[in-house]
Amino acid sequence: MATTTAEREQWGSQLGFVLAAAGSAIGLGNIWRFPYLAGEGGGGAFVLIYLLCVGLIGMPYLYAELSLGRNSQRNPVGAIKSVTGSGSLWVLVGGFCVLAGFIILSYYSVVAGWAVGYAVKDVIAPSMGFEAFAASPWMVIGLLGVFLLLTFLVVAGGVEEGIERWAKILLPILFVLILLIIFRAVTLEGAMEGLAFYLVPDFDAITFDLVIAALGQAFFTLSLGMGAMITYGSYLPKQEDIALSGTYVVLFNTVIALMAGLMIFPAIFATGADPATGPALVFVVLPEVFAQMPLGGLVSVLFFLLLSIAALTSSISLLEVVVSYFVDEKQWSRQKAVWLIGAAVFLMAIPSALSQGAAGTFSDMSYLFGDGGLFGQNNFLGILDYLIGSAGLAVGAFFLSVFISWVWGADRAADEMEMGGSILSPGLLTAWTFMMRYVIPVVVFGIVMGYAFGIL
Repeated sequence: MATTTAEREQWGSQLGFVLAAAGSAIGLGNIWRFPYLAGEGGGGAFVLIYLLCVGLIGMPYLYAELSLGRNSQRNPVGAIKSVTGSGSLWVLVGGFCVLAGFIILSYYSVVAGWAVGYAVKDVIAPSMGFEAFAASPWMVIGLLGVFLLLTFLVVAGGVEEGIERWAKILLPILFVLILLIIFRAVTLEGAMEGLAFYLVPDFDAITFDLVIAALGQAFFTLSLGMGAMITYGSYLPKQEDIALSGTYVVLFNTVIALMAGLMIFPAIFATGADPATGPALVFVVLPEVFAQMPLGGLVSVLFFLLLSIAALTSSISLLEVVVSYFVDEKQWSRQKAVWLIGAAVFLMAIPSALSQGAAGTFSDMSYLFGDGGLFGQNNFLGILDYLIGSAGLAVGAFFLSVFISWVWGADRAADEMEMGGSILSPGLLTAWTFMMRYVIPVVVFGIVMGYAFGIL
């Protein structure tokens, strides 16, 4: 699969695209967010519903974003302009995707910096607890700077020589690290209880709230609603089978998510920790778990190294959404876009870095939102994550699903999927167009309502 146009970069191979797109999806959502949601959702019950949501809703919607991207050969704003023209209000949806990528990268890099720091914590701050670690301004700002610099260097290399090349290196390393940790975790005494909790569903635990949470996680973990898959799809050659490549991406992403649970729950149950700890599971509970394990120091380093790699593969796609906009719409060079946007992201990230105790202004925002905070969040990072990275992405996915299904047209999307051949039969393509028109927008709207009413 070679580049066919001098005007637009393209992926060098199907494997390169699959690994890059899977890398976009594989990130903190899989290794940090998925395990704690599964722990809160009763283990196997949440996993079962999550798998159904990914297969029946997430994967078909992923095909739609890839189709729009390849058809337009543009970023989210340019893709919508190619259908409606520049004067349409729909262009605001594409603009939100670009803005969301910028904002999410700003606070995502802070959490990723924590992961980088914890990978070398025994060297830089061996006795420091998480609260003191996250409240150290120079440490967290320095770590986010290191992480962002790595992201900038990869994206500056371009689609094939930068993003694809490093995806082929980082994803196999991540896979091997996960296998090593799983092997250590499942050989602990008491690990089988954790496996049973994680893999055997308790059907009594399945509730409406759990289904909405699993739906939200399915969209979050596949990088849907932020324009990343539109952007990555825009680099696909016309002869590529969208459904086949998209299916590979989903399978790879789902396998990694499931493997994350196989790392964490056996270790948690073997050491008597609480699986329903919530967001603190990775940075507060797991270090305590590792400390109780034989070879726990080595396992801890490997775990936070793989968490850093997973975060990097996702941050690359977040930055690429914004860079692609300025390259396509403003005719900036890739180098200019990466470094100017990168500098702006770093500045935007500083309030989030200071929001975990380093600066009261950003750590406790009750002076603006009262003691209850905004949607239960009272620090700058948490508010951004809820408004943009969670509820905002659900809203973005809803409007994109309506745009693709009804404005551009599900039939046109199906035609794009058929170009160059498709693993989907004509009957399945017909079923897909029905799903896109009448099912997926309604389901995604349910996720939006879940955020609106505080279920998520």
